[in-house]
Amino acid sequence: MREADPFAALGDPNRRAIVRSLADGEKSVQEIANEMTISRPAVSRHLRVLKSAGLVEVRPDGVRNLYSLDSAGVDDVRAFMEETWGTAVARFRLFVDNTD
Repeated sequence: MREADPFAALGDPNRRAIVRSLADGEKSVQEIANEMTISRPAVSRHLRVLKSAGLVEVRPDGVRNLYSLDSAGVDDVRAFMEETWGTAVARFRLFVDNTD
């Protein structure tokens, strides 16, 4: 269940970096923190925001949690962007075609 706006969650550059990192596959908090310049607790806070926005999911693996992109949430964001961008491009093309 999505509790937060995914676009608000993606407004933070650290959260976008985490999403890019998880595009490579499932990772632990420590693995993500090793790639970033923020602390492990900060990564955990960002992951909670991303999870509440429906962009990441977590699964327990022994004593650690592994995070990955939530395909349903990511697909929703992608579909919104494609629809919005497609409309903007169509309007721009119509404008260009009519300004000769």
